Amino acid sequence: MSAFNKLPAVLPQLAYPCASSSQHSRAERTGGDASKCTDSSHAFARSSSLGALVLTLSERPRESRVRPAAAQEDYTTATQAQDIKKQIALQAAIKFNGGGHINHTLFWENLAPQSSGGGQFPSSGKLYDQVQQDFGGLDGLKKAVNTAALGIQGSGWAWLGYNPQTKKLETVTTANQDPLLGYVPIVGVDMWEHAYYIDYKNVKATYLDNIWSVINWKKAEERLASA
Repeated sequence: MSAFNKLPAVLPQLAYPCASSSQHSRAERTGGDASKCTDSSHAFARSSSLGALVLTLSERPRESRVRPAAAQEDYTTATQAQDIKKQIALQAAIKFNGGGHINHTLFWENLAPQSSGGGQFPSSGKLYDQVQQDFGGLDGLKKAVNTAALGIQGSGWAWLGYNPQTKKLETVTTANQDPLLGYVPIVGVDMWEHAYYIDYKNVKATYLDNIWSVINWKKAEERLASA
């Protein structure tokens, strides 16, 4: 988790060329030239929000801080005062921004252009064997993840996760920006509207079909190997 504790929070460098765009969905376009485009304003907004939440509060006077920057100090005060309602409210803010940072870090790391191996599923090895065992092959895996993703109501994330209890790969969904807990994330897919709407409108199925062509299976193998 050390990568997520940097101050301010910083999202990882992408494996493909980055171009700023005012259109939010450009962050996560898939297929063809679209796989070379990301939205730097998206990354800045997410990392800035988290950075504000975990900022060292002693660096500047309290009265000069934006409200999110005081969350950590407020949480300590609320805990000392045993103010449960306020603790819960502040936890929600930290969970949303922190979860968004973690999820997007995992997501962007598991994308790669086809010229760098994106979409090339291994023909042997631990990941190949696990997918064969748990899904009957890559097609079965895609179908399971896509079905789970299409079942998300509102915004959220679809995951291929490794369950250390069952020692199996499983499909999991999380709501909003909730991080994946209890599993080792192998592949994550952003199902927020900004990920697909400009290119696919409300045809989420096409977005999901296309995203597999830019999945970084090498990164997925690394994650499974460390599970």
